[in-house]
Amino acid sequence: MEYIETDVLIIGSGLAGLAVALHIDPAYRVLMTAKRGPEESNSNRAQGGIACAVDPDDSVEDHVRDTLETGAGLCDEKVVRTILRYGPAAVSGLEKLGIKFTRRTGRVEEYDLGREGGHSRRRVLHAGDITGHEVVKVLFERALEKPNVTFLPDHMAIDLVNTGWLRLPGPNRCVGAYFINRRTGGIIAVEARAVVLATGGAGKVYLYTSNEETATGDGVAMAWRAGLPIMNMEFVQFHPTCLYHPEAGSFLISEAVRGEGGELLNLQGEAFMKKYDPRGSLAPRDIVARAIDHEMKMRGDPYVYLDITHRSREFLQRRFPNIYSKCKHFGIDMASDPIPVVPAAHYFCGGVAAGTDGRTEMAGLYACGETACTGLHGANRLASNSLLEAVVCGKLTAEAVVGDLKTDNRREGVSIPAWQVGDAVPSDEAIVVEHNWNEVRTCMWDYVGIVRTNKRLERALRRIRNLRREIRQYYLAYLVTPDVLELRNIAAVAQLVVRSAQMRRESRGLHYTLDYPKPDDTGSVEPTVIRDRPGGPIPDHVEI
Repeated sequence: MEYIETDVLIIGSGLAGLAVALHIDPAYRVLMTAKRGPEESNSNRAQGGIACAVDPDDSVEDHVRDTLETGAGLCDEKVVRTILRYGPAAVSGLEKLGIKFTRRTGRVEEYDLGREGGHSRRRVLHAGDITGHEVVKVLFERALEKPNVTFLPDHMAIDLVNTGWLRLPGPNRCVGAYFINRRTGGIIAVEARAVVLATGGAGKVYLYTSNEETATGDGVAMAWRAGLPIMNMEFVQFHPTCLYHPEAGSFLISEAVRGEGGELLNLQGEAFMKKYDPRGSLAPRDIVARAIDHEMKMRGDPYVYLDITHRSREFLQRRFPNIYSKCKHFGIDMASDPIPVVPAAHYFCGGVAAGTDGRTEMAGLYACGETACTGLHGANRLASNSLLEAVVCGKLTAEAVVGDLKTDNRREGVSIPAWQVGDAVPSDEAIVVEHNWNEVRTCMWDYVGIVRTNKRLERALRRIRNLRREIRQYYLAYLVTPDVLELRNIAAVAQLVVRSAQMRRESRGLHYTLDYPKPDDTGSVEPTVIRDRPGGPIPDHVEI
């Protein structure tokens, strides 16, 4: 088996992972891994932009207020203030690296700020409507310019390795991870003094999602198997407006379209959002997604319309060049045709419990970006706060890693044992993986979607538990493959979402249940936390 030794292992090459790599002291070796490549991340797909109080008429305090209001009582206010306070400096840092945010036509000294749902004013910086792509491209180039950074694509993490699992004396700490080479199937072990989980989201847990194919919740699943606490997994944000077209895949219609006056209509051409919220189509995403879901189910319609035909073709082509082009490709002219849209799973507000500096309960293990739950988003993420969190917390995580490495008195690392194949054989039953993959995602969409009930959650938990048992048997009987690993991870994340949803006996933010349709305001609002202890000698032996 191949071994790699490094100081800092970053699992994931989206915006959060890149931000960490950029800010690690050059004295330390950094290995940044990716399941595929940096272009296949949720960060790269982000259209809207980065929310930040940079306008003279705006303030961090206003941004804090909007974030707390959208978070429905579950944001950690100290965390919110910390991240948003660092926002302007983070934006300035990105510009120094070469990011060019769109400026107002004829007013190069002013940003062309967008407005999105839940924001009381325009504060979203953007680079056209492909902000994520532009930021990831530049940061990836800058990261690889650092001589201490090595990039390893096409390698998927299997599991974390910690001293507790190795049954070594002393406090439990993370010492590395196993990986599989997606091209060859070979297993490698990476020994590291610090490990950063930056694996992104888990939208592929659901049948319909705006996420990249790689978004299978790997970091959350690995952290859970390692015994770390997982927080607030019931809060899954469904983006209200994904393009509805049989050939469009999971193409997102940015919230910025509504920010520029786009109106949601039913198939009879009636604007309906004012019935659900006085802010209309600019209400926060949870409200808009539930309203669309209700309209579709009430009327039996497969989609609704997003209409921005009152804006000129010139404006739409300039403000939304990518969206305009994509819609045109499918025969939809935004300037004259309303866009058919449906909600889709988009963002997980929950994740591995971590501080703004990435530190987790396990020494040597850090988490940032969508993989982590810092307390910024609460019960519902304010639009475009996620890219800001990735940039700010990525930098703070790098500083924490370097600080911890400087005080680490260990003279040598811990040797990771060779991967044990045992009696495993190559699989000739790939159809089983495909079937279980579809069953997990269909179950989550049908029973743990935008609107939930106790019965739906109970039914989902029974099915997911049975599927996890089957998947575990398959995992132990056959040689591992990337497909099996992703299936194993989405099933684990699915169970975490269901269990968290069952723990919250109220409706709050993104979690809405017909059995408890109101928020429980009888006491203090607490996050949901799942703590499971590893139950055996190998990482997969977790109580189901």
